This record gives sequence, structure tokens and C-alpha cells, in this order.
Amino acid sequence: MFHPKLPDTPHVPSITTHIPQDHAPAPSAGRPIAPFVGVGVGAVTAVVAVGVVLTALLAAVAVSAVSVAIAAVVLRSLVNGSNKR
Repeated sequence: MFHPKLPDTPHVPSITTHIPQDHAPAPSAGRPIAPFVGVGVGAVTAVVAVGVVLTALLAAVAVSAVSVAIAAVVLRSLVNGSNKR
């Protein structure tokens, strides 16, 4: 009752064509590529780590600047308030 009934589709035979390849595979240079892949992964990891550290330092500088600005405004209001009294 709860199972959907799908319409019957006729079976269409598939036609596969084979295209022969006349050329041979390219000869390798004789050097393995695995060391270069390892260097690439290490470089990407280093760049990501440096980016994270620089972003954290930038956030710390921004938070410090905001807190110093708030402290300056509070001190200024306290100094000006005592002069008016």
C-alpha cells in the first residue's frame, strides 16, 4: 500500500563502440612523482598553519586595540567629570 508503483520501462539494448587507440602511452621520465606530492602537502600545511597563526595575532591585536580605546574613553570621562564638579 505504501510502496510506490513505478511504470514499466521497456529494455533498450545499449550499443557500445570501441575506438581503437593507435598511439602508445607516453614514456615516463624515470623519476617518481611521490616525493614531489609529499613536498606539496607539506607546503600547503605550512601555509595553512601560518595563516591561522597570523589570523589569531590579528584578532588579538584588534581586541587589545578595542579594549585600550574603551579604557581611554572611560578615563577621559572620569577626568573630565572631576574637573566639572
